[in-house]
Amino acid sequence: MHPRVLLRELKQEDVPIIAELANNIKIFNNVRDAFGHPYTEENAQRFFEHQAESDTEVVFAIETDGKLCGLCGLILQDDVYGKSAEVGYWLGEPFWGKGIATSAIGLLVSHAFKEFKLIRLYAGVFEYNSGSMRVLEKVGFVKEGISRKAVFKNGKFWDEHRYAVLKI
Repeated sequence: MHPRVLLRELKQEDVPIIAELANNIKIFNNVRDAFGHPYTEENAQRFFEHQAESDTEVVFAIETDGKLCGLCGLILQDDVYGKSAEVGYWLGEPFWGKGIATSAIGLLVSHAFKEFKLIRLYAGVFEYNSGSMRVLEKVGFVKEGISRKAVFKNGKFWDEHRYAVLKI
């Protein structure tokens, strides 16, 4: 775990930094199409405003050494899935490979279980994103299965690897 990683609330002044970091095809290739590419400051502003109004999405800025380096969050589920949440995250490319994502997701898992009284967290990862799979595995997520050709991204069908961690 990276010792200088913290999660904090999003702030208006984060918008230009989010836009700068998120405007990267390598990030877009590993997230849902709604994320968008190119990713502009207007996209970041709309995202910021949406988060302020959402009661089902909880998003945190990932910060290391005082610098915003990405985002992570939860999509809270409802009805019979009300004790579960989907985990999502991305990190700006300059911060890859430094243990930051692993630390951030570890913090997010602890927060989710403690503050939201959740029992299960899950994440879907595109078949070619082995780095994200390693991040999840390092913080205790277990691969539950593979949904074959479940994702249509960049004109091709891909498998989605589904990971989950349970509060024990």
